[in-house]
Amino acid sequence: MRLYSSIIIAALSVIATGAQTISGQYDCLPAGGYTLCQNLWGKSAGVGSQTSTLTSSSSQSVSWSTNYTWANGPNNVKSYANILSNSAKGVQLQNVASAPTSWTWSYATQSSGIRADVSYDIWLGVASSGNPATSASSYEIMIWLSGLGGIQPVGSQILSNVQIAGHTWNLWKGPNANWQVLSFVSATGNINSFNVDLNAFFTYLVQQQGVSASQYIQAIQSGTEPFVGTANLVTSTYSVSITRK
Repeated sequence: MRLYSSIIIAALSVIATGAQTISGQYDCLPAGGYTLCQNLWGKSAGVGSQTSTLTSSSSQSVSWSTNYTWANGPNNVKSYANILSNSAKGVQLQNVASAPTSWTWSYATQSSGIRADVSYDIWLGVASSGNPATSASSYEIMIWLSGLGGIQPVGSQILSNVQIAGHTWNLWKGPNANWQVLSFVSATGNINSFNVDLNAFFTYLVQQQGVSASQYIQAIQSGTEPFVGTANLVTSTYSVSITRK
């Protein structure tokens, strides 16, 4: 019986130590085929703290959680805790055959008055590679699966009730630094289980919004932008990939 108990304790220890937490402003952590990053780029606009925990990962999928508490600067983003695909990039829009993604997430806890989004952040550029939010960026394409507390994307709303990938979106557009931002905001509230082909958005951008088909996908990030509030955002499963023509 004592041996049996020891085995259980050892097994639980392996499970417990399998989770890894990062807390630094720009800490990142390898996560199988992905990279988990804190990215507290706007922390100086308020006061608070944030940690991100990698739960499990493989070459295909990943799960993680982000815990944060932010106050002050209610109209300022404090961070973009996110997962970055290490392989879904370097492909021109015109050469994408499909870009399947699956994201299941929930708020395990959240405070009243929270202001935050849960979103994809997809970066396009004229070069095949480049870091997000730099001179290499031509477009920032956001897909908001949630937007709480009355927050708004960059720019202004240019269209409503756009039908893409089986969901309804309001489209926002505006400049930010040297790139253009196009944000698809869910018109029907939170989408907690999202299983689509991102190529539907890419096709729409090329055919309806004048984005050049020669633009390269430089990065696909997915995560949360908190403004103020306290929350534990849990992603139980996430994946994204690109198949070339």
